[in-house]
Amino acid sequence: MAKKAVPAAFDPDAAASDESGIFGLPTDPEHAAVHVIPVPFDATTSYRKGTARGPEAVLRASRQVDLYDIHFGRFWQKGIVCLEPDARIARLNAKAGERADRIIAVGGRIDGRKGLARDLEKVNAIGAEVNEIVRGEVDRALGQKKLPVVLGGDHSTPFGAIQAVAERHPGVGVLHFDAHADLREAYEGFAWSHASIMNNVVTRIEGVAKVVQVGIRDFGERELELIQGSKGRVTTLFDADWARAKLDGANLRELVKKTIAQLPKEIHISFDVDGLDPTLCPNTGTPVPGGLSWHEAVLWIEEIAKSGKRVVGLDLNEVSPGATDDEDDSWDAIVGARLLYKLIGAALATRS
Repeated sequence: MAKKAVPAAFDPDAAASDESGIFGLPTDPEHAAVHVIPVPFDATTSYRKGTARGPEAVLRASRQVDLYDIHFGRFWQKGIVCLEPDARIARLNAKAGERADRIIAVGGRIDGRKGLARDLEKVNAIGAEVNEIVRGEVDRALGQKKLPVVLGGDHSTPFGAIQAVAERHPGVGVLHFDAHADLREAYEGFAWSHASIMNNVVTRIEGVAKVVQVGIRDFGERELELIQGSKGRVTTLFDADWARAKLDGANLRELVKKTIAQLPKEIHISFDVDGLDPTLCPNTGTPVPGGLSWHEAVLWIEEIAKSGKRVVGLDLNEVSPGATDDEDDSWDAIVGARLLYKLIGAALATRS
């Protein structure tokens, strides 16, 4: 008899111990359907840092999540494990962060200063190294038929994940939730900036056929020009249009269905928590007024599960616990853990 991902004796209603895995589940990477890959990296964060502490904060808060889900049932039985973070990531974050801070302090205007130019070259090299580490971890999970879930860190962290997904699933689409378009080219000079993730996806990953963005409300004029000139490869549901639809009494569920339908059969979900109303994630690096309420976000997640699409990968990023003590659970992490659980539930529902 094949071994189950979660032992039959496991009690989903019991309190989780501090030694348990993510969501209080047993840790069995071999048999678990979902591999969560923490990437505690935030070196290029341009405003408020702290997302490097996000993965550990979400892991800790996840142990308070009730496992039965009203939309997706007992999907925890398929097994969810959080892998140990690659020890290189923290070292690389520290190395890059100090150099990046000097560049961020001058707004990326190096103006021929050789020391800053060397700093920029090193930060970009470190970013490329992080990408390769993440790509390798995600490719390994895909090779084992697992659902790979990257848990950042800032929004630069999933580039390698999307790269690995596109290599194994050419023609994949990306469903991108965010307050920002993230289409800036090498923001502040950083090739792998959190503000450049979707620019890098559309310009560097040929296997991504389509990017559909939701919640966007902060963007530059050149980013808008990129969207408009993409010939439909990038489609954006701006937050202003979403808000107008709500105020006019439109059928939001139908708008969600119509938006998701633009994506190809296989999708990767990239969810920056600042796509939510900032009351849900007040400590995230670059909060913006507006965004999705909790129930609106759940509406999107619910419709993804029913859309006929297949989720082949996902990431959740930009959760920052703020000034909360390391042993305490922050509001941001509490919301992040529940959002992560819902996303995983929806993804597994598309794969059954």
